[in-house]
Amino acid sequence: MTDKDHISKQFDAELESVRSSVLQMGGFVEQQIEQAIEALTSGHDDLIEQVISNDHRVNAMEVSIDETCNQIIARRQPAASDLRLIMMVIKTITDLERIGDEAEKIARMARLIYASDRMHTPRFFEIKQVASIATNMVHKALDAFARLDLNEAAHIVRQDEQVDEEFRSIMRQLITFMMEDPRKISTSLEILFIAKAIERIGDHAKNMSEYVVYMVKGKDVRHVTADEIEREVRK
Repeated sequence: MTDKDHISKQFDAELESVRSSVLQMGGFVEQQIEQAIEALTSGHDDLIEQVISNDHRVNAMEVSIDETCNQIIARRQPAASDLRLIMMVIKTITDLERIGDEAEKIARMARLIYASDRMHTPRFFEIKQVASIATNMVHKALDAFARLDLNEAAHIVRQDEQVDEEFRSIMRQLITFMMEDPRKISTSLEILFIAKAIERIGDHAKNMSEYVVYMVKGKDVRHVTADEIEREVRK
């Protein structure tokens, strides 16, 4: 084996290690979302505090992977697809960290709701429904990342439209509740913040799917329509 072959194999191993770290971080973030929703619907204080406390682990993972990527760029000076991979990783972990922040926000809102003993607005069915879609989007985005699956990435963009519509529906219902009974305003606003956090999780999953298209196609598809992304994927 030549020195060049040895260096190439080392580089490949470093890239694979980074990819694995992203998937590990993603798995933990998925868990954070699921536990935040479970904490909201169950009111378990220990689970609420666990989600809030674990947010620092998500932050630490992002910092660690980001530092590794910077070291690879400095040492290896990657080009073409290797550079796109590193850029995809850096962008993806940023979105994962922000998803973690949204999960923490859901847990904090749950703590407020249960502490105030104002559980009079039955909106958890709809919240669980939209949260299930958003969590599925995150899972699929990670799967698309792992397999560089363009079709999966395009499907996630469509799912984001569904999450947006579910959010608007919840918002309209909560506004109605607040107008009908002012006593429900505080709890309704807290649940609205939760619904918005879930909508943002969907946005971040959509971002992650767009990075996959960038990685494979070398084209930035942010800020374009779902139809345009699907056309790009079919090329």
